[in-house]
Amino acid sequence: MTEIRRFKNRLQAGRLLAQQLGRHARQADAIVLALPRGGVPVGFAAARRLGIALDVLVVRKLGLPRHEEFAMGAVGSGGVRVLQPGVPGLMGVTQAEVDAVTARELAELQRRERVYRGGRPEPDLAGRSVILVDDGVATGSTMLAAIQVTRRRRPGMLALAIPVAPPDTVRRLAPQVDRLVCLLAPPGFQSVGQWYDAFDQTTDAQVQDLLATAWHAQAASISHPTGGPHRELLDQRHKS
Repeated sequence: MTEIRRFKNRLQAGRLLAQQLGRHARQADAIVLALPRGGVPVGFAAARRLGIALDVLVVRKLGLPRHEEFAMGAVGSGGVRVLQPGVPGLMGVTQAEVDAVTARELAELQRRERVYRGGRPEPDLAGRSVILVDDGVATGSTMLAAIQVTRRRRPGMLALAIPVAPPDTVRRLAPQVDRLVCLLAPPGFQSVGQWYDAFDQTTDAQVQDLLATAWHAQAASISHPTGGPHRELLDQRHKS
């Protein structure tokens, strides 16, 4: 494979990830879980290339009161809450403060799920091959939360696929999953966006459009397993 130095955009990054995830192609129980917002275009492209299901995992970090940059835990899709050891109590945080932060972040999580999922039910992950995807990882705090949330749902195999992350973050995340694919781990990492030619903010509307397209394609593949004209329509809508 040609050496990767940077990415044209998120869709290209997803297609390149798919090349490294070939063992999951057409795997009936495999599913890509993309982290909104920026991870959804990446996950969309990877799932489409692999011919597997796509869904979203909405995760909200629980910031430590007065030190919001530090995660004391996370809430994720399905109402799962994961707290770090020692919480409450860590750095003086009280149970009331934990509950207040949880309530605030759960409200935002539920808002995003309503926007993204509508009335579509959560996928059952038990025993499945799950691939977590984002457009890149910096410190790894949010992804660690996503991994913990996903583990609670008992997948059979959990992989993490990311286009770019700093080397120390890759080393930190690798033991937490069954497989880690990272296309770029540059020592000069400063931000995810520096490794993309186009890194515009992904909007809620774009997330909705990509999910609707993927879910419609999945439904069509059940009715028409060979794909046919629907696949051509999909490619026309999301060329880059």
